[in-house]
Amino acid sequence: MPEIKFMPDDRIIQVEIGTSLLTAAAQAEIFIKSGCGGKGTCGACKVVVLNGEPQVIGTGNLTPEQLAKGVRLACQTIVQGDLTIEVPPESRLQEHQVLLGDSQKGLLRESEHDLLEKFGHHPLATKQRIVLSAPTLTENTNDWARLHMELRRVLKAGDKPIHIPLSVLQHLPEILRKANWDVSVTLTDLESGFMVTNVEAGNDNPLFGLAIDIGTTTVVVYLIELSSGQIVDQQGSYNKQARYGDDVISRIVFAVENAENLQEIRQAVLETINDLLDKLLSRHSNSPKDIASAVVAGNTTMTQLFLGVDPKYIRLEPYIPTMSTVPFVTARDAGMHMLPEALVHCYPSVASYVGGDIVAGTLVTDLANEEDITLFIDIGTNGEIVLGNQDWLVSCACSAGPSFEGGGITFGMRAMPGAIERVVIDPDTLDVSLKVIGKCLPVGICGSGLVDCVAKLLIVGIIDRAGNFQLGHSSGSERLRATADDKEFVLAWAHQAGGKKDVVITENDVKNIIRAKGAVYAGIRSLLNMVAVDIEMISRIVIAGGFGNYLNVHDSIQIGLLPDLEPERFEFIGNSSVKGARLALLSQAAWREAEELGRKMTYVELSVGATFMDEYVSALFLPHTDLSLFPSCH
Repeated sequence: MPEIKFMPDDRIIQVEIGTSLLTAAAQAEIFIKSGCGGKGTCGACKVVVLNGEPQVIGTGNLTPEQLAKGVRLACQTIVQGDLTIEVPPESRLQEHQVLLGDSQKGLLRESEHDLLEKFGHHPLATKQRIVLSAPTLTENTNDWARLHMELRRVLKAGDKPIHIPLSVLQHLPEILRKANWDVSVTLTDLESGFMVTNVEAGNDNPLFGLAIDIGTTTVVVYLIELSSGQIVDQQGSYNKQARYGDDVISRIVFAVENAENLQEIRQAVLETINDLLDKLLSRHSNSPKDIASAVVAGNTTMTQLFLGVDPKYIRLEPYIPTMSTVPFVTARDAGMHMLPEALVHCYPSVASYVGGDIVAGTLVTDLANEEDITLFIDIGTNGEIVLGNQDWLVSCACSAGPSFEGGGITFGMRAMPGAIERVVIDPDTLDVSLKVIGKCLPVGICGSGLVDCVAKLLIVGIIDRAGNFQLGHSSGSERLRATADDKEFVLAWAHQAGGKKDVVITENDVKNIIRAKGAVYAGIRSLLNMVAVDIEMISRIVIAGGFGNYLNVHDSIQIGLLPDLEPERFEFIGNSSVKGARLALLSQAAWREAEELGRKMTYVELSVGATFMDEYVSALFLPHTDLSLFPSCH
């Protein structure tokens, strides 16, 4: 088989002839951007062929100059023999700044402790130490009846049934006798009854559970001791499904091409979760059998792909998911490295584009139990929004596009080392100061940096309210220039940049950000209009998610992404999805409330009627067509 050498990693692997470089790189654990899912249209997977002659089946938007230098699209380049490939920093999908949450070694926000206290600490899985009397010729009750009777007494089960699966029952006789009738029984407490998931020799070892956030971009896993509620450890990484596309639509398109693809993309996320879980277990010398329960929160598409459920109709009008309430599955059926009969619970969704991650966020904000009106926003490729209080909840989703994740931006990238996250521009000289993730040389700019940058460009007069570059700026700076294709502003000169080329933001980049922010703000305004609520009636705005956690509120208001309200009304809660998973894992009552929230929330389809489009068109200015909505910006 041909050998592929990847530089500068100096990593060599063997692959079959006919393998794409995108697939080969993934096999080498070098993950490359692929916004279009390998279709050759996004141009994000650029690599340089240093040695060898691959088959090129497409060149996409590569220029003749790039092709002459050996630049190829990894998804359109096929292995025919030995190759040496360079993967440049801007093409890599590695080392994400994964938002694990505020918790570090069990430290949580006070409000999260309060919520657990409010719902009550009653984990989904528990362990009971049971000592039975041995059977005799005269006391000859069968093994399961003997254990069942003692469990009913200890659990105070009343009329609630206790079930035991065949896989556990098959080994029960030997376990009881080898343990001399002193056993520990792991059970999951369900509304329909108790489920025995393990019987083992008696011990007082702690029991653990998993809170899992399956994001489109990243996956986060908390390892939690169930009896104490402590977060023992946490681990996060990018979602390996990213090789099939940056967004849910690209992944759905790939998944439904054939049955093999659905299983392939499912295995990618299972591999991601299990890799994280294996690292957690090895760090703490735990066995998979110590993990007795898991709660998963993710958007509707991520949940269906995790379970291997056909997502085809999520993207086809009228946009109907397979299910809203998700039946629990065993870890064995889910394919997770846990106690085989442990139950895996998935958060319910509301609609195709308002999923379990948003229900989880709604639970941890506790907005459904407050009199005051709260606006909850999770900003990413989609902007998911929930508005309401204890009496009513409405939700919607608006397609912001990939700009906030760095997609469709000339030097756009996700939040990873080398990404510009803050920009300061001198109004007289246009000299630039940058804050870069990882405190290294800049390679590109991430979503929070783009918001910051566009606000600063507007303030110093480099762009007008429509996002047009003003080449006649009084500074006369060489940073502001026209090219054959566009106008651009240089954020970092080549000698100051990690990629040895000028890092710029173009007029087209700015227009993409305006469209993205316009969609989110139009979604907010549409919900407010539909329930006849004035913006001033909102007592707090809660912003969740990785992108939202790094947003600068002032700059977000300046460009019209967020409503113009006092800074004290805004609250950033980080990864609310994994926090909601943790809360449900540790509290039966919280899990039941989560299921009720999924049923209670009203979903508004923004494509119906003209309200959203009217609001969207009005929002395509900085900060807005109606400046009265942004009094602090002028």
